Parts: sequence; C-alpha cells; structure tokens
Amino acid sequence: MTRQAPAGGAEAPDAFDNVIHAPQRLRICAMLDAVNQIEFSLVQERLDVSASVLSKHVSVLMDAGYVEQRKAVRDTRQRVWLELTATGRAAYRGHVAALRKIVDQAPE
Repeated sequence: MTRQAPAGGAEAPDAFDNVIHAPQRLRICAMLDAVNQIEFSLVQERLDVSASVLSKHVSVLMDAGYVEQRKAVRDTRQRVWLELTATGRAAYRGHVAALRKIVDQAPE
C-alpha cells in the first residue's frame, strides 16, 4: 500500500453518488482514497469479503469510471492492484461532502 498525497487545487463538488453509497463500495473508495494503489487481496482481507463479492463491487466502480485495476506478477503469482481514477476520487470526496452536509443538518 502506498500513501496518496493530498490533492491540491479544486474541491470536489458536493454530490451524493448512488454508485459509491453502497456500504462496501463506500469502504472500498475510502481505502483507495488514502493510497495511490492497493492490492486486491489486501482490500479483500480488510473488508472481510470473498473475492467474488469484492470483484462485483469493483466491477461496478470500474464501469462508472471510478476505479482502475492493474495486473502484475509479484512473487511468481499474478496480483491485481486497484486505484481510484481522478473521476473516482472527485466523486468519492463529493459524496463524503454530501454526507457531511446531511449529518451537519440533523437536529440536535
């Protein structure tokens, strides 16, 4: 796992995103937002889900253009690495901002 430097410049628009909102996809995006890239198996381990469940969620995020995957050989085995695209990072941060607005507007 490699750390992602904070993005400079423009803030993501506050936009609730139904693709990201599903709990496991939200967790995937949160993990990916904190790094440049992360190995599929580590995400699977941290989320405590099967490879097929994670693969389905990643496919939805990839179809939306939010996640890219890269395959590489490491230790003589093929590994899959995941990363947020710029579009995915902006969508995730916008979604989080929209959720914060909802929480901040809740009556005390």
